[in-house]
Amino acid sequence: MKRLSFSFCFIWVLLSCGVLYAAQSTITESEGYACMGEDKSRKQAEQTAVADAKRKAAEFVLTRIKSETQVKDYQLEKDIIEAYADAAIKVIQELEKGWYKDAAMGDCFKIKIKAEVIPDEKAMEKVAKSNQVADDPSAPLSVNVWTDKKEYKQGGKIKIYVKSNKPFYARVIYKDADGSILQLLPNPYRQDNYFNGGVVYEIPSGNDRFELEVSPPFGEENIIVYASTSQLGDINIVAQGGVYQVKTKAKDIGEKTRGVKIKETEGGKEQQASEFFEGNTVVKTGK
Repeated sequence: MKRLSFSFCFIWVLLSCGVLYAAQSTITESEGYACMGEDKSRKQAEQTAVADAKRKAAEFVLTRIKSETQVKDYQLEKDIIEAYADAAIKVIQELEKGWYKDAAMGDCFKIKIKAEVIPDEKAMEKVAKSNQVADDPSAPLSVNVWTDKKEYKQGGKIKIYVKSNKPFYARVIYKDADGSILQLLPNPYRQDNYFNGGVVYEIPSGNDRFELEVSPPFGEENIIVYASTSQLGDINIVAQGGVYQVKTKAKDIGEKTRGVKIKETEGGKEQQASEFFEGNTVVKTGK
């Protein structure tokens, strides 16, 4: 078991070595409907309703991206919109579903889903290369993390810096070389995981009660940074010193984190969406 202070140090690599995996997406809720009529079975009607809900989610997010993305570079704005025009849709959660009787159409099925709209990966790689995205709040959520040095040896202490192009909530997960998984932010002494856009934040600082000191075991380490414009979904954690030990299975952390708490407008009538960002890197350490 490595010392707690070691756990956080690898976030440095997110910038110094480059992010090995980064994904931007938008999460929203939508409803779909379908009736059996004379040509559909119950299963076919259910599948059609899900497809309808996914289509509506994609259309809503694309319209939102077109209206809110106003970066100065016309080609960059075009690339962002095209990336979302070719988006894939993933159902994160089925919120409500059930059958009902329609006077004209007979047996009908309704479903409400929480969906993740994932823009085309290759198109977003082009977008990520632009320096404008890192500072433009009208661009999709983008988070940068870096440290005061590029290399650290055993005993070295790390300072982490975080900056985004717009306000966001963050969760930082660390997977040790021995497979242990810790949540570094938020932690027992720093529950506020909200960050303003355009501001450089230092970690550890404020209420944090741990130091980032490199110690064994050495090997491959995984850091996953989750960020969203809405508060993130909950995972199962227990306090372990200055951080949390994650009890949720590794394969389920991303999905549960994507269960973001989408804010409703006044009256709760208008459809809403939350931008989401995930970055992952794998690093090696030594003496």
